[in-house]
Parts: sequence; C-alpha cells; structure tokens
Amino acid sequence: MPVQITILLYIIIFLYGIVIGSFLNVCICRIPEKESIMPRSHCMNCGGTLHWYDMFPVFSYIILKGRCRNCGAKISKQYPLIEALNGILYIIVFMANGININSVLYCLMTSVLIVLTMIDERTFEIPLCLNIVLAVIGAAMCIADRQNIVSHIIGAVCVSLFLFVLWFLSSGRAIGGGDVKLMASAGLILGWQLVILAFILACVLGSVIHLIRMKISKAKHMLAMGPYLSIGIFIAALWGNKMIDWYVNILCH
Repeated sequence: MPVQITILLYIIIFLYGIVIGSFLNVCICRIPEKESIMPRSHCMNCGGTLHWYDMFPVFSYIILKGRCRNCGAKISKQYPLIEALNGILYIIVFMANGININSVLYCLMTSVLIVLTMIDERTFEIPLCLNIVLAVIGAAMCIADRQNIVSHIIGAVCVSLFLFVLWFLSSGRAIGGGDVKLMASAGLILGWQLVILAFILACVLGSVIHLIRMKISKAKHMLAMGPYLSIGIFIAALWGNKMIDWYVNILCH
C-alpha cells in the first residue's frame, strides 16, 4: 500500500477514534450516575446544551481554550484526553494487528476498556452493561475466528472460574464480582492462552504500579483491579502471541 494512502487511512482511523472518544466521555460521566446516555451533551456547570460546533472532539476544546462558551467555566481536561487517547489507541491497534475485522473488534474492546477503567478507578465498581458489551464483542470474535472457537470458549472460563472461586471464598473481599465477569468476557474475546497472559500481566502491573502510587501520591490501599486488567487485556490482544512465542523459544533453548 502506498505511503500516502497508509497515512490517510491512519488519519481517518484517528478521526473516527476521537469521535467515538467523545461518546466515551458521555458514558464515563453518566453511567455511574445511572443517567441515560441519549440526551444531548450539556455543560456540567451551567447546564446549557452544547451546540454542534462546540462538540468537535479535541479541536473544540482547543478553540474554546478549555472553557464553556455559555458560562466560561473550565472544561475538564478529561474530555480531550480521553478523545485523543481513544484515537491514538485505535491507530496502535491497526498498526499492530493489521487492517482486518479483528482490529475493528479490538478497537471496540479498547473503547469499552477505557470507560471501564475510568469508572472503576473512581467508584471501585464495573458496571454490568460494560461487561455485557464486551461479551457481545466476544461473541462476534467467536464468529470471526470460528476455527478457534473452542479456545475462545475455554478462555471465557479458565481465568474467570478461578476468580469466581476466589470471590466466593473471600466473600468478595479479595476480588470484585465485576472483575470476574470482565475476565469471562475478555476470555471470550482473546482465547484461553491470551487471557491467562492478560491476567498475569495485570497482576504484575497492579502490584508494581499501585505500590508506586501508594508511595508517591498516597493512593488508597484498596486496589481497583479493573484498570490493570484492562491494560493486561489490551497488551495481550495486540502482542500476546509474540510474547508467548518468545517465552516458548526461551524454554526450548
């Protein structure tokens, strides 16, 4: 593919990603409050409905200098950051995995994981609706990768069953029920090998990063596992097979 076409394609992917990112901000703000995601966006300070020309992802924030056109209140930096992050991660997905249906499904998965991460970090809860969306993506992945459907079905059980036992024995103190459902849905998307890798990565990242956060920012001892599981799932989806092959080669030699 010519370089010019490739660059144009990635620009389109980025623009599509930041548009979806704008919707993700709506979900992050409204789902924890049990609000509908359908009404038009409005200023969180004055309640004024935003016009279409004030809702261009990232660019409107820059043009308005981070303030509401109606009341002048500061707009949270979360909005452009989530929009830009979603666009950048979409590009990374397609660069790592190629242009195919799996990349489209991984992009959808990534967007859900962003929402899940933000909500779980703030509330220590993973809304059921997000795990249901991930399960639907997993079902679509089973259809797209039907030659490996057994791996996906096993993946939905192998980690989540272990976490369920841990949740049951600890009465929910060691792990949250949302985390159990998350890994079931993720396993359906990734298959058993990659979901195990995702869980291992999450445990390592969670231990290291949270200890650093506790030291630097006095973060709470209570750990929201959803963000680290999400990072592990994302890494495993894009580079997990290469990581597994590298590890197997080390063992064989």
